[in-house]
Amino acid sequence: MATMADVARSAGVSVATVSHVLNGTRPVLPHTRQAVLDAVEELGYTPNTLARSLVTSRTRSIGLAVSAISNPYFTEILQGVEAAALEHGYGLLIADPHDDPRHEREVVRLLHERRVDGVIVAPSADPRGLVAYLGRHRVPTVFLDRVVDGAAEDGAPPFDQVCAEGTGPTSRLVTHLAGLGHRRIGLVAGRPGLSTTRERITGYRHGLATAGLPWDERLVVHGDSEAAGGERATGALLSLSVPPTALVTANNAMTIGALRALRERRLSVPGDLALCCFDDFAWADLFSPRLTAVAQPSREIGARAVRLLLDRLAEPDRPGRTERLPCAFVHRTSCGCPERAGRSELSELSELSE
Repeated sequence: MATMADVARSAGVSVATVSHVLNGTRPVLPHTRQAVLDAVEELGYTPNTLARSLVTSRTRSIGLAVSAISNPYFTEILQGVEAAALEHGYGLLIADPHDDPRHEREVVRLLHERRVDGVIVAPSADPRGLVAYLGRHRVPTVFLDRVVDGAAEDGAPPFDQVCAEGTGPTSRLVTHLAGLGHRRIGLVAGRPGLSTTRERITGYRHGLATAGLPWDERLVVHGDSEAAGGERATGALLSLSVPPTALVTANNAMTIGALRALRERRLSVPGDLALCCFDDFAWADLFSPRLTAVAQPSREIGARAVRLLLDRLAEPDRPGRTERLPCAFVHRTSCGCPERAGRSELSELSELSE
């Protein structure tokens, strides 16, 4: 098995230079760096990551805790995290917290015990135990998709956060439906306690106010961010004495549930009920009708979370940052608009002004 000394001899440099190239601990001239990398490739040298971690106190690994298995939106985020991590020479350890506060804290503890350099977490609706653990153990952390208000406690390191804009894009869906003549617009909202749920309800209310429509709490039913919950919530809305004529679903899983509820009642979209959804997904363009949606920059959210975490590792004491990335309005036909020639129309959405 090739050693670092073998690589140094082959590249005509010192062992220290090989170490600097492989660990990124000091700038090296481009031609020297390439000579080292060529020698590594030719000799099939594999760095001893365990030994390196004992010297540097870093494992070059990142822990990711998201519900990727049950939610395709998080699968796209995972792809963004993985690509960015590999680009910077980091491995990825993945755990699914199942959106459960106790399980969330446990899986993050296990990741931390495996000496990851930092963690990226999509927090649950009640992240108090998680935040306390991360602060107590000073774990470099980035929250993604859902933000945690006042996350860092006194004396604890600041947390970074990255998510998509939620309020303005939801408002746009509501005003779009109102512009098509709808006066009773229902919302299938997400799980109570999540920041994404709060923001999308705020956007829904803002959209109603902009369109001059009254707020009616009966038109908002929580679907708990799951397909089964979305189906139940849609059924409840359709059972109202005066049901909505249009519906906004607040994530992709609940959109699937809403479509099941409509199919069970043999109601058509958009003939019987217009539909717009928050979250675009790969097959949304294949439905008939094609789904009008807000598309989140899922992969960019994941990639940005990695960059924020690496910045935090480089500057542990810098102030925390919260970044919100713009969404896109994907105009298709489930809202009741006619089919347009060519591809779906996309327009970038900006967050509402304060």
